[in-house]
Amino acid sequence: MAEPTPRRNEPRLRPAPLLFEPTQAAEDPEHFFDLESIDDPRALLARATELTLAFRAATDRAVEYQAIAAAQLADPRRFDRLTPADIASRAEWTEDYAKKMVEFGRDLIRGTEGPEHADPV
Repeated sequence: MAEPTPRRNEPRLRPAPLLFEPTQAAEDPEHFFDLESIDDPRALLARATELTLAFRAATDRAVEYQAIAAAQLADPRRFDRLTPADIASRAEWTEDYAKKMVEFGRDLIRGTEGPEHADPV
């Protein structure tokens, strides 16, 4: 997994809608967000690029939530706090990575406190 990098001054990208697929289409291994049905290579490139950016934005956001959760679980004020080793085990990370994620999460929590960062999640 890539190292998380804080993005304090960068605006959040709003991903393109992923549009949930019907169950029948999702069961077909060749079907992927209807890309296989696009014949025009320009349109295919445009939609595939939209999906790529959407997945990247979703991944970045999910990693931030992982980091916040790790920081909250490791909070020394919690009577049930977890060690970095426990967090690593639950998230299938290495212990070193869990420590970095806890720190990243603490930075995010400190950076999101206050009204200027109060955008809805």
